[in-house]
Amino acid sequence: MAFTEAEKQEYEAVLTAFIEIRRPREEIRKKLDFGFQIKDQSIEIFEIRPVWDDDSRIMHSPVAKATFVRSQRHWKVFWMRADLTWHSYPPKPTVRRIHHFLELVDKDTHHCFWG
Repeated sequence: MAFTEAEKQEYEAVLTAFIEIRRPREEIRKKLDFGFQIKDQSIEIFEIRPVWDDDSRIMHSPVAKATFVRSQRHWKVFWMRADLTWHSYPPKPTVRRIHHFLELVDKDTHHCFWG
């Protein structure tokens, strides 16, 4: 089941604030920026940058993902491995609140999200 409109608005506000803090200076954003998307029960954070050999094409590189499990009232935390599939984040596979997910991504103590 997808998020309610109220939940979606809350998560958009929280994610927008999180991304805004991490974004590079305005003059750099054509080469590197950050974004997010909310789809169904998941939130994904990604890098935005030009394709390495064609500046006219833009690519999104996944950074982190959280999926809300409503029946268990927690978020599953994922990171993108080199095999280009999402894997559970072993140090903390679930969190109770979206803020806790963003704290994990921000601190990235195991260098899984930002490299």
